[in-house]
Amino acid sequence: MKFRQRFYLAEVLIGLGVTAAHFFVNLGRHTAHHVFGRKTVPGAVTFQYPEERRPYSPRLRSLHRLVRREDGSPRCVACMMCETVCPAHCIYIVAAEHPNQDIEKYPERFDIDLGKCVFCGYCVEACPEDAIRMDTGILEFSSYSRLGMIYTKETLLALEPAGPDGTPRSPISIPPDRRP
Repeated sequence: MKFRQRFYLAEVLIGLGVTAAHFFVNLGRHTAHHVFGRKTVPGAVTFQYPEERRPYSPRLRSLHRLVRREDGSPRCVACMMCETVCPAHCIYIVAAEHPNQDIEKYPERFDIDLGKCVFCGYCVEACPEDAIRMDTGILEFSSYSRLGMIYTKETLLALEPAGPDGTPRSPISIPPDRRP
C-alpha cells in the first residue's frame, strides 16, 4: 500500500470527487434534455421509462415453455432430469406410459411452481430432449394466489417463443377454475 493510501481521508476525497463529477455532468445532461428541450442530448445512463424501454440481453431467461412434437404431444419423455437438477424443487412430474410404442413415457402431469422458481436455467440445460425452454419473452407474470403461480402442462404447452424483437407471441390465460 502506498503512503498516501494509508490515509483514508485522501482516498475518500478522491472518491467523492469522481462521484461529484458524474453527478454534475448528468445534471447538465438532464437539464438540457428536459428544460431546454434538446432531445438529441441523451439523459445519463438511465432510460426514460416508459418512452424508452431497456434493451434485454439475448441470453435472457424468461418464462418456461414446453416444446411440442410434430403430432402435438409434448416432447418431454418424463426422464425427471429437470426435476432432479432443480435447486428450488419447483418442478413436479408424474410419468405415464405413452400410447406410441416408439416413445417410452410422457408426462401425465408437469407442473412448475413459479413462486419457488429462481430462473437459473438448469432445467433447460439438463433436458436431453430439448423439451423445456425459457425463451417466451414473458417477464410480467403474477397472480393473486399461490395456486395461480403453478403452471400446468397445458399452460406451458400453450406458450410460444418470443418474436425477433423480444415480444411475447401468446399471452397467458388463466383457466377460470384457477382464478382467485
